[in-house]
Amino acid sequence: MPNIKSAKKRVLISKENNERNRAERSALKTMLKKFDAAVAEGNKEAAGQAYQAAVKSVDQAVGKGILHKNNAARKKSQITRKLNQLA
Repeated sequence: MPNIKSAKKRVLISKENNERNRAERSALKTMLKKFDAAVAEGNKEAAGQAYQAAVKSVDQAVGKGILHKNNAARKKSQITRKLNQLA
């Protein structure tokens, strides 16, 4: 445990940030799973809506520093390919 006041503060802040990042990552994974479920179901309309929500979530994750931009581009490309195969 740190002794210096600023180091104690950094421990608290990093703990809060870790929890926030974990929640954001979990929400992103949930959106991607919802999209995969809609594609597996074969419902074009639901898949289209889930696709838009998933792309938005991926872009927001990049903005918050959760994902690297190239990782996000790869994820968006993968889900776009799945959506196009459905059509």
